[in-house]
Amino acid sequence: MIERYTLPEMGEIWTETYKFKTWLQVEVAVCEAQAELGYTPAAAVAEIKAKANFDPQRILEIEAEVRHDVIAFLTNVNEYVGDAGRYIHLGMTSSDVLDTALALQLVASLDLILARLADVIAAIRKQAQQHRHTVAIGRSHGIHAEPITFGFKLAGWLAEVLRHQERLTRMREEIAVGKISGAVGTYANIEPRLEAIACAKLGLKPDTASTQVISRDRHANFVNHLALLTASIERFAVEIRNLQRTDVLEVEEYFSKGQKGSSAMPHKRNPIRSERLTGMARMVRAAAVAALENVALWHERDISHSSVERVMLPDACILTHFMLKETTDLVQNLLVYPENMARNMNVYGGVVFSQRVLLTLIEKGMSREEAYAIVQSCAHQAWNTPGGNFHDLVTKDSRIVQTLSSEEIEACFDPQHHLQHLEEVYQRLGI
Repeated sequence: MIERYTLPEMGEIWTETYKFKTWLQVEVAVCEAQAELGYTPAAAVAEIKAKANFDPQRILEIEAEVRHDVIAFLTNVNEYVGDAGRYIHLGMTSSDVLDTALALQLVASLDLILARLADVIAAIRKQAQQHRHTVAIGRSHGIHAEPITFGFKLAGWLAEVLRHQERLTRMREEIAVGKISGAVGTYANIEPRLEAIACAKLGLKPDTASTQVISRDRHANFVNHLALLTASIERFAVEIRNLQRTDVLEVEEYFSKGQKGSSAMPHKRNPIRSERLTGMARMVRAAAVAALENVALWHERDISHSSVERVMLPDACILTHFMLKETTDLVQNLLVYPENMARNMNVYGGVVFSQRVLLTLIEKGMSREEAYAIVQSCAHQAWNTPGGNFHDLVTKDSRIVQTLSSEEIEACFDPQHHLQHLEEVYQRLGI
């Protein structure tokens, strides 16, 4: 992933140096397990732990000759360790190192993602609390529907990200899996109990039934969880973009002093962060497709997944992490315009209260068909008409005023009727 979208703490996890550190962690953990089981001299393991090191540049030099990254790594480590190095990698295959170390990277990445997600949750919760009574118009098909509050809209966002938090917390356990089971997963030259000891030292659980690799359904599930999270972020971003349109302008991204919106048009204040988030979500979804295609490997393993994961896993983690930070900043600093929300809701004289008029007429004994025809006629006369006023048309329609009192008509135009049960939703979410 390009530096523009890489935050330092996540970028560090996906460096070559960090990768080799995790490889060395795995090798040392296995050596320690070998010693505990009496297969390797404790003194040799102590020497390995004291001397083991690596040089990323040297590894690349060796790899250029041997064409095998793990062999190059082990060769370089043994240059530091010396004779005790013969106890490193005993009974193991390359994927024992690669997949177990990858799990360490994924867990570390997920911990950062969960921390950033907690920030998003806090930011949305705060805005929802602040605007729980800010009346706005709800929309379906992009068309005005009935009143809601802006806090209620945010409550939906909050519920969604809380579900993601639950999913990713469960995912952390599923992805924290290692394998030290040998060439095709049969433990032919290494014991299952050694795997259990080594994995425990690394904070992992042994895979239930590995082949030469940990089956890629786990990794596909991991990336698909990220894709689902970023799809939700995109939903929020698209909503902000729509609400920031000039003819709506109910919310707006923060526009800092000195910021420019257009090289040609000085008046522009564009929703650039929301647009950026929308584009990034597409990239994470693309990674999800690649992760799914990695599941179908030949027999006990091929390496068709390897080149994909070198790109796809870092990019998906780095992008998701960056998107969460951007989302937090976006929500925290969002400019909200209650007066524009009130203006938009009351356009065309409260035509959005048509259902209340309809239902009140029915309650008074009018047939649904007749009531619907009357109310629709008034609504369509007011709709998209300069100076159109649904309220005035209702109060002047003889069929309506003969059925409803003026108090009953006015009650139909009270937005609080639509908000009377929202408190229960807020309580569910602790808003």
